[in-house]
Amino acid sequence: MSHPRRTSRRRAWTALTLPAFLCVLAACSGGPVDDGAAPAPTAPPTPSGPPGTLFDTFRYDGPDDPALAAHGWEVRTGGGGPGIKDTWSTGADFPSDTSARGGRVLRLQASTDGTGSGTRQVEVQSTGTPLFTGTFAARVHLSGEPTSGRNGDHVVQTFYPISASDASTDYSELDYEYMPNGGWGSVGPQLDTTSWYRADPPDRVTHALRRDLAGWHTMMITAMDGKVTYSLDGKDLFTSSGKYVPREKMDIHFSNWFIDLPFTGGPRTWDMKVNWFYYKADEAVSLADVEKTVDGFYDAGTDYVNTVPKS
Repeated sequence: MSHPRRTSRRRAWTALTLPAFLCVLAACSGGPVDDGAAPAPTAPPTPSGPPGTLFDTFRYDGPDDPALAAHGWEVRTGGGGPGIKDTWSTGADFPSDTSARGGRVLRLQASTDGTGSGTRQVEVQSTGTPLFTGTFAARVHLSGEPTSGRNGDHVVQTFYPISASDASTDYSELDYEYMPNGGWGSVGPQLDTTSWYRADPPDRVTHALRRDLAGWHTMMITAMDGKVTYSLDGKDLFTSSGKYVPREKMDIHFSNWFIDLPFTGGPRTWDMKVNWFYYKADEAVSLADVEKTVDGFYDAGTDYVNTVPKS
């Protein structure tokens, strides 16, 4: 079902990571070489891989790991919506998980006690490498019930590319939103896939899959040749076209938030997990080929690749 557009983010982002370090390799001076001299230091290797590829296994030590910022991710702590405004927190970490490929995940842990002051939402977004057309894929674990506490919250677990500004004249947004207990009049469980043309006033097309999807899933968005196709575990769910396609480059967001606060009565915690993220520019890639590429990176011990052009 098509639900009202989320309230404007009014983005106030704060990077929780330390500034990325700039590594400079000094040029070697000319002249005779002393065979006994120690070899000159070299710069750290630059992640390499197929052209037009972004890949991350989220193998970080924590939100203050310098590599997190260096690889173009930040945790939101500013104000605004959606959901319960001004409740964005640092509830993102990178724990071990035996159910995940490689044994590590990005965990987004949202919590509430039914009050605004007792609510913590969490979002992680990419920075520095906006993405446009091609294939977006992520292996995501959706929760059908809280990790602790009473069930019943209208929680939204999301993966989506989106324009940097809601006010952009070429606004673009492509959503996966899972609501285990529904929301906006739906009883759930429900997965909405939605392509946006404009944020305000809302202009979008959407499709609802009413099914319990608790567990691991590979979510894919293919934006190519004037259409956008959403597929879950290799099965196509929804296709948009016409004006409901990307018109500008977008950031990647993973978010775990609450539509409203339907009840008080003790704290509860909701976990959303991300195993890996993969993007291939300007190509429609099948699930089988995505998995083959991802498996190859894991087998080679490659945790991060970014060969997407900056402009």
